[in-house]
Amino acid sequence: MKEFIKTKTFWAIGGDGWAYDIGFGGIDQALASGENINILVLDTEVYSNTGGQMSKSSRLGAVAKFASTGKKTAKKDLARIALSYPNVYVGTISLGANMNQAIKTLIEAKNYNGPSIVIAYSPCIAHGILTGVTDSILEEKKATESGYFPLFRYNPETKVFSLDSKADFDKYFEFILGENRYRSLKTVNKEKYKELLQANREEAIKRYEFLESHTIKKD
Repeated sequence: MKEFIKTKTFWAIGGDGWAYDIGFGGIDQALASGENINILVLDTEVYSNTGGQMSKSSRLGAVAKFASTGKKTAKKDLARIALSYPNVYVGTISLGANMNQAIKTLIEAKNYNGPSIVIAYSPCIAHGILTGVTDSILEEKKATESGYFPLFRYNPETKVFSLDSKADFDKYFEFILGENRYRSLKTVNKEKYKELLQANREEAIKRYEFLESHTIKKD
């Protein structure tokens, strides 16, 4: 921890609109550069600062501005794109799900001599959490436990991929229907809401299975 405090490091920090959409070209250039740059993405899955428009980080079925009947396409998998570069440290974190894992990931990213990207699950008011935005920490925990937002780390230095969370997909619908961005889909799109939410869950399962298949030491 002392080394982490003493050593100067540089982080580029932004939201999903910046990382997934508007600034993605710059993110990709930084990851491909091989330079020792650290990137932290605060992933709210929506353009929070400009009124709640959907972004490429928004998921299937999520209701947002410009997706009033639910988003019809899957979330862009920024982590998987970053993993296509063999020399990039990649991690996902969620303070409410596992604070120790979040700290460990940030320290590993900082200490890695090369590009790193850490994606942090970040609930916001646009999610419409039924119990209120003050329950964001609990919502983060539910997101990870249900498999909606798994936690992992890949360190190119050790060539080890670590899946740091388990997933109980039986809790999936209970989690997403605790937020108005999904709950309201039944009202605005009665014909397709079941199909879209089921597809949302299936995408999450595929994402988790992809991560699970990589939890071995790489040669």
